[in-house]
Amino acid sequence: MLGSLTTVMATGNRTVTGVVYDQSTNYPLAGVNVNVEGTGISEKTNQNGAYTINVPEKNITLIFSHVGFENKKVIFKNKGVVNVYLKPSVFCEDLVVMSYGSPKADKSASLAEVQVAAPQQTLQGRAAGIQVSPGKPGASQRIMIRGKATVNGIYGRYAPPQEQESYKGITENGFQSAMDIPLSTFSIDVDAASYSNVRRFINSGQLPPKDAVRIEEMINYFNYNLPAPTNNEPVAIHTELSAAPWNPQHRLLRIGLKARVVATDKLPASNLVFLIDVSGSMNQSNKLPLVQSSLKMLVDQLRPQDKVAIVVYAGAAGLVLPSTPGNQKTTIKDAIDRLSAGGSTAGGEGIKLAYKTAVQNFIKNGNNRVILATDGDFNVGASSDGDMETLIEQERKSGVFLSVLGYGMGNYKDSKMETLADKGNGNYAYIDNITEARKTLVSEFGGTLFTVAKDVKLQLEFNPAKVASYRLIGYENRLLNKEDFNNDQKDAGDMGAGHTVTALYEIIPAGVHDKFTHSVDPLKYQKAEKPATNFISNDMLTIKFRYKEPAGSVSKLSQAVVMDKPVEFKNTSVDFRFATAVAEFGMLLRDSEFKQGSKYNEAIEMARAAKGNDHEGYRAEFVKLAESAKLLSKSGLVAVEE
Repeated sequence: MLGSLTTVMATGNRTVTGVVYDQSTNYPLAGVNVNVEGTGISEKTNQNGAYTINVPEKNITLIFSHVGFENKKVIFKNKGVVNVYLKPSVFCEDLVVMSYGSPKADKSASLAEVQVAAPQQTLQGRAAGIQVSPGKPGASQRIMIRGKATVNGIYGRYAPPQEQESYKGITENGFQSAMDIPLSTFSIDVDAASYSNVRRFINSGQLPPKDAVRIEEMINYFNYNLPAPTNNEPVAIHTELSAAPWNPQHRLLRIGLKARVVATDKLPASNLVFLIDVSGSMNQSNKLPLVQSSLKMLVDQLRPQDKVAIVVYAGAAGLVLPSTPGNQKTTIKDAIDRLSAGGSTAGGEGIKLAYKTAVQNFIKNGNNRVILATDGDFNVGASSDGDMETLIEQERKSGVFLSVLGYGMGNYKDSKMETLADKGNGNYAYIDNITEARKTLVSEFGGTLFTVAKDVKLQLEFNPAKVASYRLIGYENRLLNKEDFNNDQKDAGDMGAGHTVTALYEIIPAGVHDKFTHSVDPLKYQKAEKPATNFISNDMLTIKFRYKEPAGSVSKLSQAVVMDKPVEFKNTSVDFRFATAVAEFGMLLRDSEFKQGSKYNEAIEMARAAKGNDHEGYRAEFVKLAESAKLLSKSGLVAVEE
């Protein structure tokens, strides 16, 4: 039974439920007094900040009070759910340590064990001598207070721990010699999670951790105007070549891929499984409530031939809605609305059940997909990045794809979710607000959910007569060995209907001196080959491109040749210039050793002049974001990463 995972209304004249949060951190508050004004009716919030209280039929006023916070009155009329945010009553968010039951004293050390009515925190100042054991935000903590026989009313300060967020380390791609290493091979990446996550940091007043900045995902957050493929091909390839604005002696190559556009009514039937994390860490306003709103927007896009099942997981996993036709929207939305959060996080078990459910309802030649919504904080069963990678590689053999939607902050596990989407033949988005949810699940519905080409790989061969060295900007987590390009068993990225993908290479032309490449001593046992300077062609490089049909197992090959004919930067397309501005901005955020002459002002002005037909306003938003980052770069406010 999964009764603990759904909201159950108590009996009585009227029942009010809700969650009380700390306004300054969005963390739920335990131990808050909820009183009905003028009566003796009262309740307290539980360890997840949730409360349920029976009230009279007439209009009443609820009073929410908690030590260290300002009281708040809410006039209650008809609503059955009242969520409240309490404002700290003192500067720097004073923490109040509350005792639950009788604390046990350790006579030998004069210690008291109590529960703390707040998420994990770092205690300082007046709370010296208090030690907090590790735990998840939103869960009760055990603390030790030295020399105290009573614990009520002990005050301290706390700060939400950014260090609990985890990001996979990135070692930036360096310049490679075209003579020594003529081949560059990588898997495409349509994910865009890094950009919205970076935006969240900057909008909160701090620069993101360097490893949160994946430049290719920032570039690919935006749509680009590329010609669609012809002759019923799933993907078309386009190139542009100009000078790099941060070093005009260098070339900048843009490779653009455009996937086939498929009208919504022509898309194949979908067999979807919503896999929803309802553990205690999701009990925040920007997590489970936002997940519910997001998925209901997706439900509105479904057709009668589509179907949806819902699997949830906390301490255990369970099926809360069997596969249901897409035209039964009320049934699906009611199941989503009934979800509430609490407990630990058995993500591995949830993934297994979701794939099992998808396989049981498999649609041949259809879109079979698990959509995982989580903050990535798995802590029961298979939980490490390696465990997750092995699990997903096994489950994807079923032909079911995986999309990952990330939510929340503070304990956000970006590294785990990127791994899941990468290995699950799917995509990864970070949802920081309802507008981003609409972009991902409504505006880009086809690209998010319907794959038209899988295992998409590129391999570039550089002509050493034209190229001294080259560098792929971003895609550090997507590099492949040169042998992987022709190996159809090697997994790679996937493209959805209408998707565009952009990759940028910085190229140092032959004969241009640079500080990034260095020579080695002559080999003793092999003769060094001389550069093919007498090569007749004006080719600068050749691009080879492999992909498979969604249900295929054998790849198809295409190729394109790029001639050494750069155009002036001012004459390039607005998309080329805008993508370049985003790349320059990303290098500045990472404080890249390859940023060279990059400047915030240059990136801002470049983007402002290349907004083009910005119907949704995303490019204008980028300009404002870059302006904010410029100001923050002067203050040194950078988020701490684990």
